[in-house]
Amino acid sequence: MSIRHFINLSDLSSTEIRTLLARATELKQRRAAGERPRLFEHKVLTMIFEKSSTRTRVSFETAMIEGGGGAIFLSPRDSQLGRGEPVEDTARVLSQMCDAIMVRTFAHDLVERLAQFASVPVINGLTDRSHPCQLLADMQTFFEHRGDIAGRKVAWVGDGNNMCNTYIEAAGLLNFQLAVAVPAGFEPAALSAQSGAGGHVTLTQDPAEAVRGADLVVTDVWVSMGQEEEAARRRLVMAPFQVNAALMARAAPGALFMHCLPAHRGEEVATEVLEAAHSVVWEEAGNRLHAQKALLEFLLQQGR
Repeated sequence: MSIRHFINLSDLSSTEIRTLLARATELKQRRAAGERPRLFEHKVLTMIFEKSSTRTRVSFETAMIEGGGGAIFLSPRDSQLGRGEPVEDTARVLSQMCDAIMVRTFAHDLVERLAQFASVPVINGLTDRSHPCQLLADMQTFFEHRGDIAGRKVAWVGDGNNMCNTYIEAAGLLNFQLAVAVPAGFEPAALSAQSGAGGHVTLTQDPAEAVRGADLVVTDVWVSMGQEEEAARRRLVMAPFQVNAALMARAAPGALFMHCLPAHRGEEVATEVLEAAHSVVWEEAGNRLHAQKALLEFLLQQGR
């Protein structure tokens, strides 16, 4: 079988995503029952981090350890990639020594180039363009609480960033309606291409309109890593896009709230929302472990 990579959410079909999510929930249930199957016996994951992380590193590393394998952490200070070694050379070398590569970085094309020259699966742990691993955890969380997301309405409020791009991709793949509310000038890059979303996505500058009747409300930080110089302007422009109790009241009864974390309380989300009963952010974060176990299992099996 050929090597499969996970660079964009669309690297999986709709059926594969749903199968993977079901497997993630199964692994979660087995872990709660005290079972930790050794899915990755003698397997090694190399993790390249050019952006700092809590959830991405701990979830991938824990997944490998609990599955009987191991994970190697490389920061820019720990590898020749950080000293200018070509990405193509790094991909070829790591492919000789490990079973999969996960990279969390700024430039999306770096992950694409790694995948082009690697002979093992490459996983996008986050880029400035997309964050598909987080989307898997988000969908697992929704499926566990509300069933399949097909036909539902999701509202994205805030910055048209990498997570927003990935939700646009997910809307077409999983057949839900996505209302994107962002300030003028902060529209998501994926919206122009629609990324296969077709008529599933609407764009507005009115958060109240986007959230009206939504089954899921999602936001993210207003200032991502690398945007610190724009922080003051971004906070000023996005202030009307804060997700607070008044905004959540416009959503459908039983609507869930998600945030990929870390959250800046009092900025993109009010503490009253983050700590409310409809907030599933902590379970969403925990599901990173289970979704990534299922993803790693899927990718490593494909190459056998």
